Amino acid sequence: MRILCAAVLSMESILMGFALLIAKDQASIDQIWFGAAIAILLLLTSGILKRKGGYLLGSIWQIFVIGYGLVIPLMFYLGGLFAILWVVAIYLGRKGEAIKAINIASLDKDGPKQR
Repeated sequence: MRILCAAVLSMESILMGFALLIAKDQASIDQIWFGAAIAILLLLTSGILKRKGGYLLGSIWQIFVIGYGLVIPLMFYLGGLFAILWVVAIYLGRKGEAIKAINIASLDKDGPKQR
């Protein structure tokens, strides 16, 4: 789960970098700094996903990325897309971890398989 979510946050950080290139001509300096802060926080959060609080922070940053659509309207759509990717990454990650746990439990019960 951590790898999928970290990939989503890292790509979203790159997306915010591209959004800042658009914002430099259309937005105030405060809005640009706010976007840069979001990009940096997304990247930092991808590194702290080992803790449970990392997933909560990642979910909060999804709201901020969608909210950056007030500065660049296209971010409403792209932020929404990445929010969906975030939810899917969490869902598939949990599903994969459950399958992995079942496989490990069956190995412990049956012992190693002979070839």
